Amino acid sequence: MRVVICGAGAVGACLAYFLARRGATPIVVERAGVACAASGKSGGFLALDWCDRTPLERLARRSFALHASLAEELAEDWGYRRMTTYAGHGGEGVRGAAGRHRLAWVADGIALTDRLGSTDTTAQVHPGRFTAAMMSAAEAHGAELRNVSATRIVRGRDGGVQAVETGDGTISADAVVIAMGPWSRSAAQWLPLPPVYGLKGHSLVFETGSRIPPEALFIEYQESSGARSSPEVFPRADGTTYVCAISSESPVPLDPAEVAPDEGAIARLEAICRALSPVLAESPILARQACYRPVTPHGLPLIGPVPGTKGAFVATGHSVWGILNAPATGEALAEVIVEGAAGTVDLAPFAPRRFG
Repeated sequence: MRVVICGAGAVGACLAYFLARRGATPIVVERAGVACAASGKSGGFLALDWCDRTPLERLARRSFALHASLAEELAEDWGYRRMTTYAGHGGEGVRGAAGRHRLAWVADGIALTDRLGSTDTTAQVHPGRFTAAMMSAAEAHGAELRNVSATRIVRGRDGGVQAVETGDGTISADAVVIAMGPWSRSAAQWLPLPPVYGLKGHSLVFETGSRIPPEALFIEYQESSGARSSPEVFPRADGTTYVCAISSESPVPLDPAEVAPDEGAIARLEAICRALSPVLAESPILARQACYRPVTPHGLPLIGPVPGTKGAFVATGHSVWGILNAPATGEALAEVIVEGAAGTVDLAPFAPRRFG
């Protein structure tokens, strides 16, 4: 069974892996490179129970378990480790506020009020390395990666998928999956897809060495201008620390390679980091970047068959939980494509037909 996957982000790579393990032949088409967008520039934070009591609960719990088992099974170093996670607040007007917790690397002006997760419930990966490793594992089981751009879906007489046209020729296919993040909206020219949008976020990567232990932060912060932001801090196993904040609804460019930070956003984020931690204030900055998270109007991902087009599927719209939920999404959708139904996670809450 030949399955063309449009998009080599975390979801596309995981889907290729689970399809190949089930004997299918996945062909991943990606014009800009593996993990070229949010899958390479996100925090890589994982949480067991933060989606509980929502439609995402079973997907998230299954995926959290898969992250642990895949790290052990594939024995690839993509920075998987468990973390302790804290919440707090700080900024102008709250200097000296007391918190319930104290971390040596966090500035005195930041009050840590809650422990959100332990090493039993929160973890992390380096998202770019995780995605690249899953793509390599898929190729080892027979998947193929082609650096081309999909331009059209060719239908047969019955209206079902027959092939995918690319900038380098036509690829015959028994099925096609749209997994292009916010760029999935371009596939609406080919298929009746619900809308997918991009929410832009900004981030910095610091070289911190061993000075920050595996302790993640979620902070509500008031800037000197009075603006409020919600920085998230994720120290990584490779000696870097990732910090993100400041979202915007800037238009998504046609080419992922053209994504650039909004004017002034990085300067604001650097000022926040200096106030958050003396370690960050003293550490070199390795990357100043931005990416677009794929979001949907209803707040749920789109996972499953595209209505009215036999052999067409979609897997996108995961918002901030793309890295967390990529393995279970890939596993369950591979079951649907190859076996006709998902056995590990019920995908009904995310069926595209539910949302028009």
